Amino acid sequence: MRFLHFVFLTLAATTAGAQSWAWDDGTVPFVVTPREIVERMLRMAEVGKDDYLIDLGSGDGRIVLTAAKVFGARGFGVEIKDELVRLSNEAAQKEGLADRVKFLRQDLFDTDFRQADVLTLYLLPDVNLALRPKILADLKPGTRVVSHDYDMREWRPDAQETLPAPGKTVGLRKESAVYLWIVPARAAGRWELEIDAGGKRQRASLELKQQYQMLSGTVGVSGGGRASISDGKLRGDELRMTLPGGIVGEEPLELVGRIAGDGLSGSARREGREIAIWSARRRR
Repeated sequence: MRFLHFVFLTLAATTAGAQSWAWDDGTVPFVVTPREIVERMLRMAEVGKDDYLIDLGSGDGRIVLTAAKVFGARGFGVEIKDELVRLSNEAAQKEGLADRVKFLRQDLFDTDFRQADVLTLYLLPDVNLALRPKILADLKPGTRVVSHDYDMREWRPDAQETLPAPGKTVGLRKESAVYLWIVPARAAGRWELEIDAGGKRQRASLELKQQYQMLSGTVGVSGGGRASISDGKLRGDELRMTLPGGIVGEEPLELVGRIAGDGLSGSARREGREIAIWSARRRR
């Protein structure tokens, strides 16, 4: 796990007891995640028996082992320390989970985690940020990413909680933050929008801008002008946004739908009631 050694010196100087767990070779330190936090991370990600979970910096393996034993998931953990990898694989054998999980000695930056349905992290802030482009580029829309204690700066979490952690071995505060992100689909670009309200079709051009899961943009209106959309957001491949009044009727219209490649489709709602269907094709 690549990281600059001075970060650990700084962390050790500001965190009570840090010297007992920071490695001397510049790797991300091994800090045990309290079991109550492990379970909460997995529940926030809604891990189930059909999920494949990958843990980056797996330490003693407890996140992957709990995901398999309690939630029925499969997966693997990656860790740079030989002894921790050996102990984790021995624990998998002892628990009868070796056919569902494994632990590998390798650099997390060299790990192919594209098959993950859930990606778990307990790393340091700059490592999260260094991984962020790979996470967004490699993981399929809808993949759940859960981090213990550290966020991803401009990529705001879709959910977060602060929980008591009396078993935490570092820091003065016996609590932990848990962050959840849902990897968003790519929606930015120019689209041709069609809304069908009872057989009456309305067409308009739609231009979307995207910052992680947040959407902004404009839609063409009659007379050749453009108006801004509002409340645009992605959750995986699910999209929501509100069109201004004047597109279909005088009141704003909420669009709810899904992205599939270069297509969008879904329902159009007003005051919670479906009044139309809609679709869009990406313009090249």
